[in-house]
Amino acid sequence: MSEAKASLSATLIGFGEAGSILSAGLVKAGAQSVATYDIKFDQPDGPAMMARAREAGVHPAPTPAEAAAGAEIVIAALTASASVDAARTAATYIKPNQYYLDINSVSPGKKREAAAIIEGAGGRFVDVAVMAPVPPYGIKVPMAVGGKWGQAVADRLIPFGFRIEVFEREIGYVSAMKMCRSVMIKGIESLVIEAMTAAVAYDVVDQVIPSLDEYFKGHDWRWQAEYMFGRVVEHGERRAAEMREAAKTVAEIGMEPLMTSSTAARQQWIADRIPRDTFKGKKPSLEDYAAAVRAALGKDPTAGR
Repeated sequence: MSEAKASLSATLIGFGEAGSILSAGLVKAGAQSVATYDIKFDQPDGPAMMARAREAGVHPAPTPAEAAAGAEIVIAALTASASVDAARTAATYIKPNQYYLDINSVSPGKKREAAAIIEGAGGRFVDVAVMAPVPPYGIKVPMAVGGKWGQAVADRLIPFGFRIEVFEREIGYVSAMKMCRSVMIKGIESLVIEAMTAAVAYDVVDQVIPSLDEYFKGHDWRWQAEYMFGRVVEHGERRAAEMREAAKTVAEIGMEPLMTSSTAARQQWIADRIPRDTFKGKKPSLEDYAAAVRAALGKDPTAGR
């Protein structure tokens, strides 16, 4: 192991799905020290979360300032709604030599707002867009980075297995990439929820799925629909927040985000009505997901028209 690789220390602000996976991945890759802080550490689930961190070799700190103390890289992995507030908090403890990686899914305008806060406090802001779901990839999830410190951070993280493409562009550029992708991907998810719930209710799913397979060559649409349904049920709250940011991204160019706003509303509808642990420990079918939606509507899942 090279000396440069061995000397890396990092902090994850946020120990949710992405933060926990990335921090554990850094430990396994040989980072010298990895710490984390999550606002939920002070809540009832906090002790269990901190225990999971310790099991992964990650140090859970009682405050974000203590987590970031001495770290070369601070990674903010939060919900979209918390990104700017997190930057304001970070501005109270960030050091001039620290890189602040904002991997949150927010609009280019919000990234620029966070960057101004961090840079104003002397930190080194790096715009990061995570371009695929984190769980299948871990630290190898495709990332795009931008801003004047992007290449320097890539040089530090790529030896640990990070998959990073550097864009020497202004803050907000790579976030625009992510948001435009999300308009499509989360939009398809929302269409799947409506189309497949209706198809199951009308008992035409066995006709609709083969038709989609024929039209979209090379796709297994039953698998795809079940996967997308599962992601929305488990992460609808976070995805709805992301899509509200995507709507802002569209609005920032002067276009009314009709479709994107509707996508956010559908994702939020699922989050509000179907508990994320509904299918925990199970492998639900498309029909199971559709039944849960129908039940949330107050309809008999077995009834058609």
